[in-house]
Amino acid sequence: MPTRYAFFEGAIVPIEQARVSIMTHTFNYGTGCFEGLRGYWNDEEQQLFVFRMPEHFQRLHRSCRIIHSRLAYTVEELCSITIDLLRHEGFREDCYIRPIVYKADLGIGVRLHNLRDAFAMFCTPFGRYVEQEENCRACISSWRRLEDNAIPPRGKIIGAYVNSALCKTDAALAGFDEAIVLTEDGHVSEGSAENLFLVRDGRLITPGVNENILEGITRNTLMELARNELGIDTEVRSVDRTELYVADEVFFCGTGMQLVAVTQIDHRPIGSGQMGPITQKLRDLYYGAVRGRVPQYRKWCTPVY
Repeated sequence: MPTRYAFFEGAIVPIEQARVSIMTHTFNYGTGCFEGLRGYWNDEEQQLFVFRMPEHFQRLHRSCRIIHSRLAYTVEELCSITIDLLRHEGFREDCYIRPIVYKADLGIGVRLHNLRDAFAMFCTPFGRYVEQEENCRACISSWRRLEDNAIPPRGKIIGAYVNSALCKTDAALAGFDEAIVLTEDGHVSEGSAENLFLVRDGRLITPGVNENILEGITRNTLMELARNELGIDTEVRSVDRTELYVADEVFFCGTGMQLVAVTQIDHRPIGSGQMGPITQKLRDLYYGAVRGRVPQYRKWCTPVY
């Protein structure tokens, strides 16, 4: 089912009417921020669940503070708008939700202040972000992750994603599925647009927020699932590049990415060269939780219908 509607200029309108001028400030300078949410269809219940919706809109508000934007809607109002938009669409399949805050003034001049902030949102059917979810081949990117004192990666800032696009495209053109990006000092940061975990000797390890990563909601979800359901705590620390090569398991995670097993990095097999047991268990738990099938995590799922 194609996208038919958008929330634009304060109302739900046909998608054809949700248009901005080529003179719009954000179009020219990347001066906006966004979020990404997923809706999951539960066929048994004939219900669409939006996963961890309030947390995503809380993060959108934080991104707005970084770039001097004022989001006119509260978290509760944003949740209500999302439900209304999804009901208009009537999706009976998995979907992706994209809210955007953008500088709506027309004209030339680089700045963040004294500009009108606008909000828009659309939803679209969406499946896998990476086709090779069970067998992803990654490489270490020659590009470095942006620094917090340059363009803060903890905010989902539109212009910052050129950095992700450079990493992703170079990896794809070299024959890989995804890129792993290092910080300026050579430590592992994350994937091109997703967080990263590794498993060594039964322990989960992930780079800390001081490694210029996005403060991922899926990342936090998996840490909680691992602790509560598998009895595995996560060690949050700096990770060297070669630790990836000798890891037992590596996986990417994110709202768009979901959970993807990395089985090869820089032409080196990771562990057995297949999805590892901890990755598999976490993946099963995650896909159950997002569809409302795990009772203790039902609180994370907002029903649409």
